[in-house]
Amino acid sequence: MPAPAPSPLAIVDAEPLPRQEEVLTDAALAFVAELHRRFTPRRDELLARRAERRAEIARTATLDFLPETAAIRADDSWKVAPAPAALDDRRVEITGPTDRKMTVNALNSGAKVWLADFEDASAPTWENVVLGQLNLIAAYTRDIDFTDPGSGKSYALRPNEELATVVMRPRGWHLNERHLVDAEGRQVPGALVDFGLYFFHNAQRLLDLGKGPYFYLPKTESHLEARLWNDVFVFAQDYVGVPQGTIRATVLIETITAAYEMEEILYELRDHASGLNAGRWDYLFSIVKNFRDGGPAFVLPDRNAVTMTAPFMRAYTELLVRTCHRRGAHAIGGMAAFIPSRRDAEVNKVAFEKVRADKDREANDGFDGSWVAHPDLVPIAMESFDRVLGDKPNQKDRLREDVHVAAADLIAVDSLEAKPTYAGLVNAVQVGIRYIEAWLRGLGAVAIFNLMEDAATAEISRSQIWQWINAGVEFENGDRATPELARRVAAEELDSIREEIGEDAFAAGHWQEAHDLLLRVSLDEDYADFLTLPAYEQLKG
Repeated sequence: MPAPAPSPLAIVDAEPLPRQEEVLTDAALAFVAELHRRFTPRRDELLARRAERRAEIARTATLDFLPETAAIRADDSWKVAPAPAALDDRRVEITGPTDRKMTVNALNSGAKVWLADFEDASAPTWENVVLGQLNLIAAYTRDIDFTDPGSGKSYALRPNEELATVVMRPRGWHLNERHLVDAEGRQVPGALVDFGLYFFHNAQRLLDLGKGPYFYLPKTESHLEARLWNDVFVFAQDYVGVPQGTIRATVLIETITAAYEMEEILYELRDHASGLNAGRWDYLFSIVKNFRDGGPAFVLPDRNAVTMTAPFMRAYTELLVRTCHRRGAHAIGGMAAFIPSRRDAEVNKVAFEKVRADKDREANDGFDGSWVAHPDLVPIAMESFDRVLGDKPNQKDRLREDVHVAAADLIAVDSLEAKPTYAGLVNAVQVGIRYIEAWLRGLGAVAIFNLMEDAATAEISRSQIWQWINAGVEFENGDRATPELARRVAAEELDSIREEIGEDAFAAGHWQEAHDLLLRVSLDEDYADFLTLPAYEQLKG
């Protein structure tokens, strides 16, 4: 490892945090600065390429598998690196932000893996970014506990062998970290900040614990973006002096363009690849974003009507399982976002049955594991996968050679019979406002109407409002989707929230800001690529 030099990065507009010096060391910041110097220019080129590809989709209203990489898809000889022992059994994964309470509870949850999230389940305040890193360091040194201020109940880590394996999710390529800038004042990509600080402090420590630095890569749109990550990994491992292949990465296939490049993504990362994951809300958001000029054939119904059994979603998930297993990678299923109610046993009964059916389907389809958002769902998901896997750590031997997916199957949105409804519009507005308000307070994972919602929720909510208005959708009650209707529903929701929580709590929150931001990104003719970009400008801290 090179001797630490004074970092060329500056921390700007950030209040000092307790113990931040343990994370923001000169050596760690010098490493992040080198990542920034080497890789940010390519990140910038790839973001420009996203815009070019989106313009091409607008022109053609279609997507296809890449002809220039056909040889990679046809070559049966290559596989990804074998899974390390700590990542061989991933039958249940729990997701959540890296605050102190979640860190202890997720590690203790009984899940095989904890997705420690600096992305969609975390609002990127400087406090969340830095203290989240500190909490993970403290977890690996067993220097963390938690006492609930309300109940007084204390939580401590179980023995190491009972803890979930951590797979950390950095921010996507599109987000910068405004509090860390180079000598020219350019912001460092949030992905490199999150990855760099975590890897620098924990790579060797994790190896000493018999695990390793494992990552979930979000919002990937092409195999070229995966190639960039692979080059980051190669450089980082050499820099800190750990063996090549120490890093393992699972890529979220949560964009429609990535769905056409699954094999190529695994190929680019093959020495570091662990698997692929099938995400739902971001995937639907990506379809709306990319095909927003595609006409009626691409208009989605209410988000809750687009289940994983919809033909185009089933094509996506089955192709993912087949692709992963053909290449020796894990296929990880989607999120069970239900939050159990302490007061309503009947609500729980119905929801648990839905979760069980969803996890049974995934296990029977060949997935090797799946996500939950709450510790109470771990046993339900575990039971579904235990029934199929038994003592086996995974089912990568199920090659799913019966699956044949054509390019058109992945975008056959009009195969759905469900239509947008007025209730769906109201729900999109309600959830959008409530989530954005919490995000502006620094909360990225929020329980709304008994579901754990994250940034992907807000993205699909505002995307559906935008799409329905631009498509001139007529709802079943005779109302037409218009900006005026969206404003009326939003105003009614704001009044309802004020009545629900009281004037003082309403005034203390960010409700008007959230209302205004949701309408801005839902009604602007110029569709914002990511809601979190304008939202970050309003985020304090």
